[in-house]
Amino acid sequence: MTNPLLSDWDTPHALPPFTAIADTDFAPAVEAALTEARVNIAAIAENPEAPTFDNTVAALEGAQAVLGRVLGVFYGIAGADSTPAREALQRDFAPLLSAFGSEVTGNAQLFARIADLWARADTLGLSEEQARVLMLTQRSFVRQGAQLQGAQAERLRAVKSRLAVLGTQFTQNLLADERDWSMSLTEADMGGLPEFVVDAARAAGEACGHPGPVVTLSRSLIVPFLQFSPRRDLRQRAYAAWTARGMNGGATDNRALAAETLALRAERAELLGYASFATYKLETEMAGTPDAVRDLLMQVWTPARAAALADADKLTALLHADGIAGPLEPWDWRYYSEKRRQAEHDLDEAALKPFLQLDRMIAAAFDCAHRLFGLEFAPLDGPVYHPDVRLWEVTRDGQHVAVFMGDYFARASKRSGAWCMAMRSQQRLSGDVRPIVLNVCNFAKPGAGKPALLSYDDARTLFHEFGHALHQMLSDVTYESVSGTSVARDFVELPSQLFEHWLEVPEVLQTFATHATTGEAMPQDMLDRMLAAATYDMGFQTVEYIASAMVDLEFHAGPAPSDPMQKEAEVLASLDMPHAIGMRHATPHFAHVFAGDGYSSGYYSYMWSEVMDADAFDAFTAAGDPFDPVLAQRLEATVLSQGGSVDAATLYTQFRGRMPGVDALLRGRGLSDKAA
Repeated sequence: MTNPLLSDWDTPHALPPFTAIADTDFAPAVEAALTEARVNIAAIAENPEAPTFDNTVAALEGAQAVLGRVLGVFYGIAGADSTPAREALQRDFAPLLSAFGSEVTGNAQLFARIADLWARADTLGLSEEQARVLMLTQRSFVRQGAQLQGAQAERLRAVKSRLAVLGTQFTQNLLADERDWSMSLTEADMGGLPEFVVDAARAAGEACGHPGPVVTLSRSLIVPFLQFSPRRDLRQRAYAAWTARGMNGGATDNRALAAETLALRAERAELLGYASFATYKLETEMAGTPDAVRDLLMQVWTPARAAALADADKLTALLHADGIAGPLEPWDWRYYSEKRRQAEHDLDEAALKPFLQLDRMIAAAFDCAHRLFGLEFAPLDGPVYHPDVRLWEVTRDGQHVAVFMGDYFARASKRSGAWCMAMRSQQRLSGDVRPIVLNVCNFAKPGAGKPALLSYDDARTLFHEFGHALHQMLSDVTYESVSGTSVARDFVELPSQLFEHWLEVPEVLQTFATHATTGEAMPQDMLDRMLAAATYDMGFQTVEYIASAMVDLEFHAGPAPSDPMQKEAEVLASLDMPHAIGMRHATPHFAHVFAGDGYSSGYYSYMWSEVMDADAFDAFTAAGDPFDPVLAQRLEATVLSQGGSVDAATLYTQFRGRMPGVDALLRGRGLSDKAA
């Protein structure tokens, strides 16, 4: 029978035929796609004609098209709906694909053609996008070791292969720890919990086959449990399990994997002639150097820590008022912070949450995209990889723009967090190829017949990931290698974090924040109080984030630590980390950094991008209209449509006229008065 992954897809907008694909189809499809890619690349490398942009660089763009299509489907569902078979395939594919990548960048004939073009780039008459693609291609080959020979080249191949294996194993260990832990709750244990937490615990119990309610390690369940449970013993137990992910001993312990990963990254950088892995990694980012990252983070750390310590004093007073002696602990913070928020802002999340329905927040994101960019979203009937997945066709002026997929609910088969990916990227080299874009979240699934309710943070996450989706959907480039989110890591979060600001626009919430039972709009006084509390607890949030970013940076900015946990402790001590706040992502579950190279030395990038997103939204504020059509058109033209076809700093300057400082960020986080 024909492998459905390799045949033409006669589905709406050529969606992957998920219902026809079996796990057993992936390995033969990858093997066939690799064979085809090797033939294509050999033809480019051995072409007897003199190298041209079209017969070398542009040809490379399409050489792995089938492989990209197969892997887009596989990795799209492997992260969102894992099975033992898919986990085994991930382990098999990691070294196989790493070896293939090394084979391509180590092809001397191929690199000679690229180097020839690069040497005479100014004489080729290239468009701006073509010149950028050539530069990026040449740079990528060099950074992947194309200039190494002999034993050094062999060693680099071995290092990259092992790193691919380690990243896959780290992810699977983390998923196993998250999947295997739960805490059963009795009726007495649920005293004091609001109805939405009880409902989520009951739904989680049903989902994992437990006869009663449970707390799992899904952020959308454990965070509200820590916020609302008056049972300090249960909070401590839940927090301990949450922070112990990846360091429980046994086969799923990630500490040795982290140490080996850091050692191999340092060796990789040394082989390529760099002083450290951070120096190597940051060379291509907007920040450029470890010192620039450190400077930004410390500019924000000082006022954030001051704010957090002031808040800790107030929460400690609440703890003592409850008759509990001793210091405020990390499992206490969220509980007493929620109490304080209710007292100071008269804002009860349990009362707020019914106004933040998932479907209404999706509609709000769609409406903002329509008002800003003219996009329309219509439900689409097509194949999906899980019953929870929803499809929409995206159009503008009646023309097809993209297919948008939303997978919103937590489940045991889904890795934690939230992300966006393109199962198919926009490009024009092989026709007008329109993207298929997937947003994955981990919101608590409601019980049967009940609406899904979000926290305000959940709603921000939804808007954040949809900002990434817009970056993919509005991409308008010729070459896939610079399409959509294929940009500098510390620029990629700009569109996502910028789009979060539209959730804070009062008229958006006035329209879409409607009560799940009554349908009434959120009362104006509640809306005002919610927006006034937008920077509440920002010291805590900023400290837990920067602590993780600094640990990531220092892991990679010098010699690899033999004991990452000791190094983590040293970095936190040097920061004088507040006792009652933990890192947002401790080393054994720091998937951003250890599940792959994507955010290694790059977790800072959220804050680097936030400097820009705060400044960018200031432009709309100054215009007096959050939907100003001129600014929206300029944002699309200079940022969202360009992908990586132009240098990131150039794009931002084209939009805003200059690069920003940290002032707008500090104002946005409510930390200006703490800055000295």
